[in-house]
Amino acid sequence: MQNLLEEFYKTDLIVNKFQFRKLYIEENISYQINGISQVGKTKLVKNYLLGLKKNSYIYIDCSDVRIDIEEFNKHISDFCTTNKIDVLVYDNYINEFLIPNVSQLIITSEIFIDNEYLSRLTLYPLDYEEFLAYEHKYDSTALNHFFQLGGYPAMHKINADERNIYIQKNLLCTLDIQEFEILKLCAKMTTLKLSAFSIYERLKQTQKISKDKLYKSFDNLVSKKYVHQLSKFAHKRATKKVYLCDISLKSALSSEKHFGRLFENMLYLELLKHKHQIYYDDGIDFYLPKDSEIILSMPFADERSLFKKVESIEAFIFTYGITQITAITMNNEATISHPFSRIEMIPFDIWALGD
Repeated sequence: MQNLLEEFYKTDLIVNKFQFRKLYIEENISYQINGISQVGKTKLVKNYLLGLKKNSYIYIDCSDVRIDIEEFNKHISDFCTTNKIDVLVYDNYINEFLIPNVSQLIITSEIFIDNEYLSRLTLYPLDYEEFLAYEHKYDSTALNHFFQLGGYPAMHKINADERNIYIQKNLLCTLDIQEFEILKLCAKMTTLKLSAFSIYERLKQTQKISKDKLYKSFDNLVSKKYVHQLSKFAHKRATKKVYLCDISLKSALSSEKHFGRLFENMLYLELLKHKHQIYYDDGIDFYLPKDSEIILSMPFADERSLFKKVESIEAFIFTYGITQITAITMNNEATISHPFSRIEMIPFDIWALGD
């Protein structure tokens, strides 16, 4: 094991064409970086390490099959002390690995680790602004390209005819078979109301499954953020709506096409990254109570259809004192007069790149 540690310590790290993300690692702060597989956690960490002195850190991928964890734990503390290692990285961390006393510890994992000494960073797939950094040029085709590729950074290197299979293989390597089957159903039902019980009722028709195990698998997908849930405002027990971690999963896991739902999922992910408190309600895609704002997903709306939509939700507008109604579209832009609220149609690219 000593030889393997020496190999990890001496290996030169390589990062090709790193694009900066909105999250970054600061010196002297220990982190856990959470996020789904292939979202860029490893690249973020390696780029940080390359800015440090070579002999001050050691990078260890915990998924390396050569590591005997019991033997590893016997040597890692002395190795760090002997070599005066300041920064230790455990990529793909699991709890069995011993944490020695170092100045800065960085671990990456899909699952949240309960450790009060680690600052938490959650890395999501690329949002639209981050996606543009991967584009050779920014023009009218960029948004359509975003719909085709989604937020996985690697998609820019994958041939168009191989993207869906690439995503499928990655998910099959990362998730167990029941989690994968649940995710497939969520891809078909994205933006709709979906409970663990209804998933069980659907899947039991085609396969033999345990309700308890299915519930646990669904909770795992939510905790690892492959699936997101949106609650109904002021109705904690109401069925939640489901959203995918990235819009590319819709086409990779389902043959059903529904642009409107894909567009809504994309809006949700943008709101999620801005850490808004979000709810849905009847006829309302997203309600932001702290901002007194309603956001509507209406990719092909015109002023007439938007006005009719506002009429249908006027009771909610009056009851909760909504001051801003924003309809996100593909291209249309307008402002509509209303006695109580400011109503705007804004194209997605302008909205996503705004403050």
